[in-house]
Amino acid sequence: MALSTLDPKTALIVVDLQEGIVSLPTVHPIDEIIKNSAALAAAFRHQQLPVVLVNVAGGAPGRTEQTRSAERPVGWTDLIPNLHQQPLDHLVTKHTWGAFTNTDLDAHLKCAGVTQIVLAGVATSVGVESTARNAYELGYNVTIAVDAMTDMNPDAHINSITRIFPKLGETGTTAEIIGLLNRIRA
Repeated sequence: MALSTLDPKTALIVVDLQEGIVSLPTVHPIDEIIKNSAALAAAFRHQQLPVVLVNVAGGAPGRTEQTRSAERPVGWTDLIPNLHQQPLDHLVTKHTWGAFTNTDLDAHLKCAGVTQIVLAGVATSVGVESTARNAYELGYNVTIAVDAMTDMNPDAHINSITRIFPKLGETGTTAEIIGLLNRIRA
């Protein structure tokens, strides 16, 4: 489904654009993802709409086949400066893939009257997809900024963009989302 509208109270959620994550090898150049995510954040702030910045500080405790590193260097969770974090931005530190699980995100958005979210960040098939699934299940309208996200695995990224996200909401580019935001809020 193509991008059709944005609700009057839409929030931007930027997932895991933090020092430890952006240094990992990604499918798409991370500088473009950062540029597009920062442009979305600036546009939402300009329209006085909520911006949520998410970082990850750990993982769920369950066993997995893939080895996970428990040691993280100092500064790993620090948000990248390009996001220009503002005092009114809401910070969510998660310890699972999705930003809604065991955090105050849902309560914060509902308190602000938010009915729709726009998602950006890393990794497409992990933090972004998990957050999109949770948002959809909680009843939010979901929009995915497809050029403001990337993954470490090309197949996983394509699967999320082409097969999963269209079932959870609408997809669009950064330019399309900002253009629609400016038209609706004019």
